[in-house]
Amino acid sequence: MRETDTRRDRPASQQGMRRANLALVLGQFAAGPRSRADVAAATGLTRAAVSSLVDELSAAGLVAECGPAAPSGRVGRPGTALALDPQGPAGLGGEIGVEHLAACVVDLRGEVRGWRRRDVSNRGRRPAEVLADLAALLRDVAAASGLDPAGLAVAVPGLVGATEGTVETAANLGWSGVPVAAELRQALRAAGADGLAALPIDVDNEANLGGLAELWLGDGPEDFLHLSAEAGIGAAIVVGGRLLRGARGYAGELGHVPVHPDGPRCPCGARGCLEQYAGEAAVLLAAGLSGAGDDWVALLGDRAAGGDERVRAALAAAGAALGVAAAGAVNLLDPAAVVLGGGYAELADWLLPAMRTEMAARVTVRQWSGEWLSASSLGRRGPLLGAATGVVRAVVADPGRFSAAEA
Repeated sequence: MRETDTRRDRPASQQGMRRANLALVLGQFAAGPRSRADVAAATGLTRAAVSSLVDELSAAGLVAECGPAAPSGRVGRPGTALALDPQGPAGLGGEIGVEHLAACVVDLRGEVRGWRRRDVSNRGRRPAEVLADLAALLRDVAAASGLDPAGLAVAVPGLVGATEGTVETAANLGWSGVPVAAELRQALRAAGADGLAALPIDVDNEANLGGLAELWLGDGPEDFLHLSAEAGIGAAIVVGGRLLRGARGYAGELGHVPVHPDGPRCPCGARGCLEQYAGEAAVLLAAGLSGAGDDWVALLGDRAAGGDERVRAALAAAGAALGVAAAGAVNLLDPAAVVLGGGYAELADWLLPAMRTEMAARVTVRQWSGEWLSASSLGRRGPLLGAATGVVRAVVADPGRFSAAEA
């Protein structure tokens, strides 16, 4: 995700070296509990330097003692183990969905310490109303966690442009040119959450954050294509452990890749887009459930599990369309894997067979194996977890922001 601290890198200096070493040492603790001696051996820093850096990290609330260190085989008394402080600076995430709002808090160890969700239709609502409701959720979940967030990241179902924190377009919300970060800051102040309003606020596309969550929390490779769906269809392209954003940050709009050029016209103006065959509205229409409301993923899943043949046929047709689009992406990008996330992950039992058939027939850059196509275990939690986890990862990458020396 985007950096939560937008300050420019400082020139090389003694202070800059110390800041880099703080990150080096904290990164060791991010991998698990260990002693000062273990950190010194792993980093090549002297024990005296490590002790000084650990003292600074401890004073900043980033590391804490957690008991005796594991036996190391060295002569002498075992040292004290330290680990990331579960009461330290946390990550605060928010999500604006077409049919819901959500917020969560993740501690330095990556554990979820608070989660709030509100089912509400945001389609066509004024941005100020939506952001006021989100601000209340963020305030409540942060207060209930008892932790102090280090930053706030928000997942949105739209394109986030070069202007920081601005949603250029979110068609399924009916938004265009909305400065989400600035307006959310105002909403937080109005909600009595001045402390949260003072945080760095990052805004990113929900498909991007879902892909990053899969990278950070999933079990897959560092090169993959992550396909997800809410009302629309998005993709995250991860190459070498990094998100590929494109020249303007718009990469991954797989929902508007044509799978049938002579197909129905899409709201985007083109014909035969993937969303016209595998998006929420298209699948519900094919399943005979248009206007059913409620949670469309749960509704389709329950009907399919109950043996509803029309729903199963609609999902198989959606899977075939997804397979056509995904095969084109694989031929172009050659990812190591394709992962279904978001709502698709929860419908994978009925989507994957048709996807595998289409991809086996259409992938030409290499012999395709069905094992390279899977469903994420994160499901629809991915974008919100990606938002909050990205904040925590930014803390670990630059702990100097919290040290007394930087104050």
